[in-house]
Amino acid sequence: MAPGSSVEVDGNLTSVSNFVLLGLTDNKELQRFLFPIFLMIYLVTLTWNLSLIILIRMDSHLHTPMYFFLSFLSFIDICYSTTVSPRMLSDFLRDQKTISFTACATQFFFASWMALSECCLLTAMAYDRYVAIGNPLQYSAIMVPAVCKKMVTGACGSGFLSSLVQTVPCFKLDYCGPNRIEHFFCDIPQIFSLSCSDTFIMQIILFLVAMCVGFGSFFCILLSYGFIAASILKISSATGSLKAFNTCASHLAVVILYYGTGFSVYVQPNSSHPKKQDKVLSVFYINVIPMLNPLIYSLRNKEIKEALKRLIKRAKLYL
Repeated sequence: MAPGSSVEVDGNLTSVSNFVLLGLTDNKELQRFLFPIFLMIYLVTLTWNLSLIILIRMDSHLHTPMYFFLSFLSFIDICYSTTVSPRMLSDFLRDQKTISFTACATQFFFASWMALSECCLLTAMAYDRYVAIGNPLQYSAIMVPAVCKKMVTGACGSGFLSSLVQTVPCFKLDYCGPNRIEHFFCDIPQIFSLSCSDTFIMQIILFLVAMCVGFGSFFCILLSYGFIAASILKISSATGSLKAFNTCASHLAVVILYYGTGFSVYVQPNSSHPKKQDKVLSVFYINVIPMLNPLIYSLRNKEIKEALKRLIKRAKLYL
C-alpha cells in the first residue's frame, strides 16, 4: 500500500478508503516546471470561454441558435476543465497525492458528465449547421428558441444519466488494494482495473455507454456532414459553396480534435499504447481543447469580431 493511503478492515475484507493519484510525472523538478504552464492554460481557458459567453449574451446580433449552442459549449468546457485542473495543479505542489474514495467518485462523475454532454452538444451543433445549409429558408422556423433549449437540455440530461450509469456501479465494486491510479485524475478505466470484484458487468456498461453516446453521437455528426456535403455540392457558385463550408469549418475542426483524442485514449486496447501516451492525450482533451475551442470559433468568425468591436465602442462611450 502506498504512503498516505488508508484502508478499512471489515472481517476478512480490506476496503480501500482513498486512492493515490500518480500524476503526470514523479519528477519533482518537472512538476514545479509544469505548474505555471498548466495554471496559465487553466486561467486562459476560464478567461476566453467566459468572455465568449458574456459577448454572446450582451450582443443581440449573436442571439442565434449557433451562438446559443456555442455559449453552452464554452460553459461545458469551463466546467470540464474546472473538474480536473484545480486538483491537478494542487497535486503538482504536494508530496501526498491522495484523494478520498468519495472525492474520486465525484470527480469522475462530473468529468464524465461534461465529456458526454459535450459529445451530445456537438451533435446538436452539427444538426444546426445541416439545417442552416440544407434548409436555409426554413431555418428560422425549425431552429426556434424552444427547440434549441430542448436540445441543450437533452444533451446535458443524456450526459448526466450516462455518467450516473457508469459511476454508481463502478464505485459499488470492492476495492481491496492496490490503490494507486496511474493518472492525474480519477478516470474509470484505471479505477475499475484496481477492483478485486468481477468487472465483467462494468465492462459491458462501459461498452454500451461508449456505443450509445460516444459512437452514436459521432455517427450522427458524420451523417449530418454527409447531408451538408450533399447540399454544398448542389450550390452552383463557387463563392456560395465556400461560404457554406466556412459556416461549419470551425465546428468540424472542434469535432476532429475532440473525438480524435478521445477515441485515441478510450477505443484502443490498453496493451497497444503506453500509459504515458494516455496521459498526454488526456491533457490535450481535458486541458488544451477547452482552451482552444473559443479561439477556433473566433479567429475566422466575422460576426464575433464585429460584436467585439461593438462592445469596445460601447465601453468607450461609458469611459
